[in-house]
Amino acid sequence: MNDRHCLEADDSSPDDRRRRQIGLILFNGVEELDAVGPWEVLSAWTQQHPEDGWDIFCLSTDGRPVRGARSLMLGAQHSIDDVPVMDVLVHPGGPGIRPMLHDHNHLEWVRRQRAAVPLMTSVSTGSLVYAAAGLLVGRRATTHWDSLNLLSELDPTVVTDVSSRFVDDGDLITSAGVSSGIDMALHLVARLADVERARTVRSEIQYPVPPI
Repeated sequence: MNDRHCLEADDSSPDDRRRRQIGLILFNGVEELDAVGPWEVLSAWTQQHPEDGWDIFCLSTDGRPVRGARSLMLGAQHSIDDVPVMDVLVHPGGPGIRPMLHDHNHLEWVRRQRAAVPLMTSVSTGSLVYAAAGLLVGRRATTHWDSLNLLSELDPTVVTDVSSRFVDDGDLITSAGVSSGIDMALHLVARLADVERARTVRSEIQYPVPPI
């Protein structure tokens, strides 16, 4: 496991540190629930419990809205050029990631984030982008069940988990298909705050599956 960037709950007072930031990247062809599921969890947490010291925002390449895979328009607060310092990046999947696998600009941007962002996470086929960028060499990871073979083709060194809803490999967390991003986001709350906070958020959004 690569422990050089390992982000856990911070027991210091919010007054003693800057507010920490979670960025969720959007793009044309993003699977809506890949993005909106984690957003619901993480925004419920950060808005209803600001004392924990975290915020979440969306970004896109140019800061403009994107069209999801099922035609839902999704807005962004930032572009990749004016994005605040991130402590966590969430990269969703969807049909729109296919061109990203060969987009040198996006892959290089992802590599730069790897060097600067302590915790990188993905939902569904978002992990394919991480594999194409070289982030998953020798790492445990997962993706949508229908893309497990492609994940192995992109990087044969990946230790593929075919049964877990999400895989926490220290400074990289990947989740399986679509709705599993909700489980991953609740795990993030548990990791970055505590388990009781995650249970509170799960109750607030009335999510019936108990991943915590």
